[in-house]
Amino acid sequence: MPDHSFAISPARAREIWLHAQRLDVAAPFGEGPEAVRLAAEHLGYIQIDTINVIERAHHHILYSRIPAYSRADLDLAQSLDKSVFEYWTHALAYVPSSAYRMYVSAMDRFRAEPSPSFAGLDANDYSALLRRIRDGGPLSIRDIDEALVEKNHPWGSRKPSRRALRYGFFTGDLTVSKRTGMVKSYDLSSRHFGWRRRPRPVNDAQLADYLLRRALQSQGMVSVESICYGNAQHKAPIRLAIESAVKRGRLAPVHIEGSPKAPHWIEPAWLERQPDPRSAPLVHILSPFDPLVIQRKRLQLFFGYEHRFEAYVPAAKRQLGYFALPVLAGDEIVAAIDLKMDRPSGKLLVRQWTWMVEQRPELQLLIDEALGRFERFQQG
Repeated sequence: MPDHSFAISPARAREIWLHAQRLDVAAPFGEGPEAVRLAAEHLGYIQIDTINVIERAHHHILYSRIPAYSRADLDLAQSLDKSVFEYWTHALAYVPSSAYRMYVSAMDRFRAEPSPSFAGLDANDYSALLRRIRDGGPLSIRDIDEALVEKNHPWGSRKPSRRALRYGFFTGDLTVSKRTGMVKSYDLSSRHFGWRRRPRPVNDAQLADYLLRRALQSQGMVSVESICYGNAQHKAPIRLAIESAVKRGRLAPVHIEGSPKAPHWIEPAWLERQPDPRSAPLVHILSPFDPLVIQRKRLQLFFGYEHRFEAYVPAAKRQLGYFALPVLAGDEIVAAIDLKMDRPSGKLLVRQWTWMVEQRPELQLLIDEALGRFERFQQG
């Protein structure tokens, strides 16, 4: 804990985080594929998830910040503009192509020490797969005819080639050039991006500096844990980067009132900035994988709300529902609504509604309007 830490009220801390997440203004990134690029560069990542009781998480996260968002915008950003690409952050995610260098060292480490699930991958078979893609163009698992095997994991594939495609993905030899639904087409990274030479990797200090800058931009008020979420191996260099920034006056130590044992840091300009007055709260129905929600402990510290992701919890033990979505109104999480899209009828079904605050008619009206917009997004 720093010796001299400024206390920040919970309301102020929420205002800072919401502004950094661009959830306090309407359409902060504009619209179209360019808005996707801007959102990815600002947030740092957009998590991908396969659950589709409503629109999938990556589209949902973008919709929350791009009201005019269309799924085709992400397709164009990935396949034509090539301003985003898929890789692993704390989970599979879309990340800005401008940050590709930041992931090259992870690709190189994977090549040097692949995970045990890739043990026994035949080098000749892998080389043949790369040649097939080089000569024939992008390839999806559905394009490969081969003898099927038994799955060794519930999320695995009966096609052996899937492991080779994933190996190429994690080493950076291949990239996902297009998605058709959730089916991925892989191309040679060099051809997809038009490189003569792959970008050089950054060193540990450069990576730590990037992660710190990314967190300050998208979180406003940061902790070691929030910067390194899902990547504990970065904590030591991040601490050094924070210490250096504090010494140079670029960061100030802060904590939320009532939580002095949870150290955070912030750029000093935030301590002088006045909150923007709002006449009516913006309402967002958020994905459980949204950057504001995914870090559950941080969400509870800032908002006093404990989100429960219960898709894999037995039905009898669920409290909020199978796929509950937090409802943000202004700077409060006011409800959690378990939704399901009935695609044949085009209707959004409310399976469970849990209030976190006292129900008020004006708040109900705002949420109903947001649900109407959200239903139209699902239909689009």
